[in-house]
Amino acid sequence: MVKSRPIQQIVINGKIATMEGDGVFVEALAIRDGHIAAQGSTADMRALAPHAEVIDCGGRTVLPGFIDSHCHPDMHGARLGRWTDLSEGFSSKEEVLQLVRKATEGTPQSRWFVGFRYDDLRLGGYPTRDELDAAAGGRPAFLYRRDAHLGFANSAALKIVGYTKDSQDPPFGRLDRDPATGELTGLLRETAAHEVVNYNQADFTSDDFAAGLVKVFADFATYGITSVHNSLCSTHGIVAYQKMREAGNLKMRVGLLASGREDELIQAIIRSGWRTGFGDEWVRLTGVEWCPDCSTSGRTAAYYDPYVGPKVLGEPEDNRGMLLYELEDFKRRVLQAHQAGLLVGADGVGDRGIDFVLDAYEHALDRHPVEDHRLRVEHCCNVTPSILQRLKRLKVICSSATGFAYDLGDAYRRNRGPEAMRYMWPHRSMIDAGVVAPGHSDSPVCHPNPLRAIHSLVNRVTDSGADLDQSEAISVYEAIEAYTTLGAYCGKEEHMKGDLSLGKLADFIVLEEDIFTMDKKRLDQLKIRETYVGGEPVFRRSGAA
Repeated sequence: MVKSRPIQQIVINGKIATMEGDGVFVEALAIRDGHIAAQGSTADMRALAPHAEVIDCGGRTVLPGFIDSHCHPDMHGARLGRWTDLSEGFSSKEEVLQLVRKATEGTPQSRWFVGFRYDDLRLGGYPTRDELDAAAGGRPAFLYRRDAHLGFANSAALKIVGYTKDSQDPPFGRLDRDPATGELTGLLRETAAHEVVNYNQADFTSDDFAAGLVKVFADFATYGITSVHNSLCSTHGIVAYQKMREAGNLKMRVGLLASGREDELIQAIIRSGWRTGFGDEWVRLTGVEWCPDCSTSGRTAAYYDPYVGPKVLGEPEDNRGMLLYELEDFKRRVLQAHQAGLLVGADGVGDRGIDFVLDAYEHALDRHPVEDHRLRVEHCCNVTPSILQRLKRLKVICSSATGFAYDLGDAYRRNRGPEAMRYMWPHRSMIDAGVVAPGHSDSPVCHPNPLRAIHSLVNRVTDSGADLDQSEAISVYEAIEAYTTLGAYCGKEEHMKGDLSLGKLADFIVLEEDIFTMDKKRLDQLKIRETYVGGEPVFRRSGAA
């Protein structure tokens, strides 16, 4: 007879929202081998395990750890050590140009400057090609936009990748041109920008990824994130996670959405017979992902109606965005993965982009019916009434880019119009229709903090306070579900995480304030006090015992 191991930790004096139901709270938990072993009162847990380590919450509110079900930590980590992060510390494009000048001065003429997370809307637009040429002193320079769908290249950079005035637009991409002269402006859209990106990350190694991931996940822990789905996860990223696991420095649970941009990777997974769920509680194959649609803030996402608001030089007059696959080719890819037992995620942002993804999903389900398929539309922003009904009928998950509402909501209002916000991230309508809609950040496109998105879901405002249509507001509990129970469900992990019921992983967070009773207008200011993964602390705010 095998004797059960003793309880190692007890969590006491808490207002613990187990997320087993709205209003369900317990005071204490017991943890054995990283899993919830018992629930009850503080007195119950002390009596059950008098010698266990004590985690005293001091009356504070406790939630399951947040699950960010779509983000890009692998590539972000790799770029941190190689490129320059432009997301903070700059208030204008002129300041960025000064940085380029300082960073390149005295370096070899062949040395690239690559900046990433450039925000043209916040910084006052893009520089001109001549301005970036001068700042880099003739060296190649490239500013990769925060959405990872556009980038701005100077003359030397364009020359290295072979783009000239006479170049044709690449398939599923665009070289913006001055309408008066036909000269390239330097702004590259979609696959045109990816050509420069791929050139500059060709020598990245799995060690680059692993080193950066340690930093990324340490930051994520400060926002209460204990699990992620690594969207478009690269081969290097998959190798890096295994190396981190072996080295004992993986402190985040990772679901892999293998990148459809690597055909060889997808085919290798299918040939291997790996199916969704392969792996363990630390590194697990969630599925595969393709990116057919683009960026609303960058004015490339596919919509039926044209964009409104100011255009950049060289933008198409009747701009309705673009799609990055031919439909029949995309249908073939989705069907093959679906038949192989893989959950499929595919990016659809605008209404035309979402319908494109749903066309492929409907084709796959017609030919290979699966009751519990968990097919996901990633980002799934513009959920019109007709799309809502399609999602419901097909039982497709709206993997909602809730972080966009807070960080990019103002850009959406500018590019689609305030009246269009009625159908952007419409969580009230989706909940009422029974459509599963977990939330995510798409970090580093948006800030990883889930509480910013929760703020927007509850208050229906952007980070500036601009209105996103109050009729789609949801409750605090419903917003937390998007980052806990629904985050687990969309990865087929609800048997192991997402709530704090018996047997589930002991991944939980202690809040500085009570999220359920505090002023909801301050949700984006709420801080995480402590973060635990498997009962072990991975973050403690200064001053926490």
